[in-house]
Amino acid sequence: MIEAVAALDFRLAAGAFDYAERHADEIAAHWARRQAEQPSLFNGRVLMLGRHAVEDGVLRGAFVETDFAAFLAWREGGFPPASACNGFAMAALRGADGAFLLGEMGPHTASAGAVYFPAGTPDRQDVFGDIVDLEASARRELFEETGLTAAEAEIAPGWIIVRAPGRVACMKPMRLRVPAQEARAEIAARLAGEVRPEFCAIHVVRDEADFTPAMPAFVRDFMAWVWAGERGQARG
Repeated sequence: MIEAVAALDFRLAAGAFDYAERHADEIAAHWARRQAEQPSLFNGRVLMLGRHAVEDGVLRGAFVETDFAAFLAWREGGFPPASACNGFAMAALRGADGAFLLGEMGPHTASAGAVYFPAGTPDRQDVFGDIVDLEASARRELFEETGLTAAEAEIAPGWIIVRAPGRVACMKPMRLRVPAQEARAEIAARLAGEVRPEFCAIHVVRDEADFTPAMPAFVRDFMAWVWAGERGQARG
């Protein structure tokens, strides 16, 4: 399901991620295995989205805190039923020519090989008082993963919400002032100066012919939804 909303209203709530409590031994074993495969993985604290609903054009909800090991075991276990899901922001980046720009996650990351927009599971850096600010998260991830600042893009009002199994992806449309290929080269140059950038490559996506299996289905669905809307406007 994909829908546009005017705003987000998320709060940090008391409570726990029930999957972490019910599967502690499995989570520990999974983490030991994954860390042996990728020693750079860090078991920090992350936020997961509990109850949530759209009310009067605003997506409202409450986040709870857990650790990354529990989140990763749950995600890689196929999103089994739990009290919370993966709610996060993505910087839906486009060039001035309309082509989308996606990054390929590096081999040292937990999502190695996946191709998607700058994004990350929210954490305490995204909490201000009791507000979980996903726009701040999107801006931060944009900079951390591409070297671009939000000031280099035109940020659209509102959000596009994409629901998929275990996920609530909050897409924040951002359009750069240069064409996608020029932006791709600039991002690559900035990433070349980092020791271990999260993105190891940048992909330009102009239409469905550029889709690859490395792009999660919900990301492909989002882009197809945007193009369908734009094509409908052009015909109208």
